[in-house]
Amino acid sequence: QVELVESGGGLVQAGDSLRLSCAASGGTFSSSNMAWFRRAPGKAREFVAFSAWNGIIMYADAVKGRFTISRDNAKSTVNLQMNSLKLEDTAVYYCAAQPRFSILSRSETAYTSWGQGTQVTVSS
Repeated sequence: QVELVESGGGLVQAGDSLRLSCAASGGTFSSSNMAWFRRAPGKAREFVAFSAWNGIIMYADAVKGRFTISRDNAKSTVNLQMNSLKLEDTAVYYCAAQPRFSILSRSETAYTSWGQGTQVTVSS
């Protein structure tokens, strides 16, 4: 089981940028698919972006062009750079990991390790 710890959340204004980080330990990071999900108030948790162990990257349509996911296998970290933040980006953001060499998925049920979440609040 991989342990994940997110950091970097906070309160920002619309149009600002924020960078989230997720540090992984206890697993084989370089061969794991890593993803970011978020849960907005009153809504179900939703996929944001993933970074596959083989280099494939994908984004949800709602964040495409504004968010960038990146990973550093040497440091076992995955980051989410969020630019041009909107009010609707307000949510708790979660880092997640799939087991080694898993088939890539946007479904939260495919991810077996989760961080505790970090709050991102975008104000007008």
